Amino acid sequence: MDKMFDFALTGELLGLDFVQTALLAAAVLGLVAGVLGPLVVMRRMSFAVHGTAELAFTGAAGALLLGVGVELGGLAGAVIAPLLIGILGGRESERDSVIGVILAFGLGMGVLLLSFYEGRSANKFGILVGQIITIDSTNLNLLVGASVVVLVVLAVIYRPLLFATVDPAVATARGVPVRLLSLIFAVLVGISSALGVQIVGALLVVSLMVTPAAAAARVTASPWKATVLSIVFAEIAALGGIILSLAPGKPVSAFVTAISFVIYLVCRLIAWLRGRNSRIRVEPADPEPALSAPGARPMPS
Repeated sequence: MDKMFDFALTGELLGLDFVQTALLAAAVLGLVAGVLGPLVVMRRMSFAVHGTAELAFTGAAGALLLGVGVELGGLAGAVIAPLLIGILGGRESERDSVIGVILAFGLGMGVLLLSFYEGRSANKFGILVGQIITIDSTNLNLLVGASVVVLVVLAVIYRPLLFATVDPAVATARGVPVRLLSLIFAVLVGISSALGVQIVGALLVVSLMVTPAAAAARVTASPWKATVLSIVFAEIAALGGIILSLAPGKPVSAFVTAISFVIYLVCRLIAWLRGRNSRIRVEPADPEPALSAPGARPMPS
């Protein structure tokens, strides 16, 4: 615990190349997660993010076993996940059960693949909860490239996607390809989830993809303001989590999730205080019984 607040050691570690690379990767991931998060929350896809992350974990575990790039395996698994959800969960009523089936399958297969891996146990642990020392310039380039693709595609489809999110029935009636947009967005979320595997791990990637956006949604109803706040919250959680984890040498995911949760609680408190103050303002003044009683006559002036 003494190392938790060792600022001198933290300052030294911040000067290392791999730490700076990890911070850049976290900043990029925070931007992408912050942009996608509000749409994930509005479309009620939090559970889908978790299921997608589990298949990203399966792909990463397979890549680790085969000796290829973990990030490539994670991307492959994360792209397959939304395709399976789209194919198997055609009906809205079946969506949650399909995601649950895929989540369980992905987690089970990932554990099986890791059991065959005979390398360092830290590599296995890192896939689950994140490991910043595995992020190098190659990983960073892939992350930046994939993030650019995600943001460009999202910018192209954002307006019709937002329309389909807010009122899917009217969007369908107006000819908006709601199902196609949903599938494209699910793939974008899958790619982003895979990008977070090496930083926060497959099990806790939801802490960046959902929690900052859920916090922003508590304090504003504007999609644009929610997106800005979500980006800020995600950046604080991602960068702050890495910085706090340096001195104690503990998994980044623990600190990222803790910061995200604290931000969420603060936003809930702000929302509660606003609601309380608004209720106080709209309460009527003390009523005048003589005027409200049946058959009462106006008081003479």
